[in-house]
Amino acid sequence: MRVDQRLIAEMIAPRSRVLDVGSGDGTLIDYLYRTRSCDARGIEIDMQNVTQSVAHGLPVMHGDADHDLADYPDGTFDYVVLQRTLQAVERPREVLKQMLRIGHHAIISFPNFGHWRLRLQLLTTGRMPMTPVWSTPWYSTPNIHPCTIRDFLVLCEEEGYVVQQWLAIDEDGARAPWRRSIRLANLFGEQAMFLLRRAEP
Repeated sequence: MRVDQRLIAEMIAPRSRVLDVGSGDGTLIDYLYRTRSCDARGIEIDMQNVTQSVAHGLPVMHGDADHDLADYPDGTFDYVVLQRTLQAVERPREVLKQMLRIGHHAIISFPNFGHWRLRLQLLTTGRMPMTPVWSTPWYSTPNIHPCTIRDFLVLCEEEGYVVQQWLAIDEDGARAPWRRSIRLANLFGEQAMFLLRRAEP
């Protein structure tokens, strides 16, 4: 289980209704079901992952974040999770809106394009950066909307979303000691996680 998945699981209350969007091989769903008694299900675009998940008895459907979230009624889930997928969707703003329409909370994790190594590589080489998190060449990467931690916070402010919790961590899972400083987290955090809810009317 990846470090970000373990930290996401810690944000989810036991016995919750959870939708994992971009659920991959179903690792997080299985963990939530076994350890937190959650009613967890998933949507996954890769048919091979869907088949693997279903073969292991996990409730995963074939679909994608950009088109299929609109089919769910309002407030169906307690949590809607989007792990390491926000930068790969066509319409991030609309996906977030749908997540917080069908779920009371949204949990989003994404690689931070503001990390100092990426900035330095771009500055010194003039080429798109490559790191363990950003590990695919620009011509074959699924990442079409890379963002930084600060970019994401600006979007949340524009949309009126309440940030209940956030974490910046490195690839090995060490939590950032700069957790109270967005500026430092944006510079040194390799990936970020946010727990959001809609603002009260």
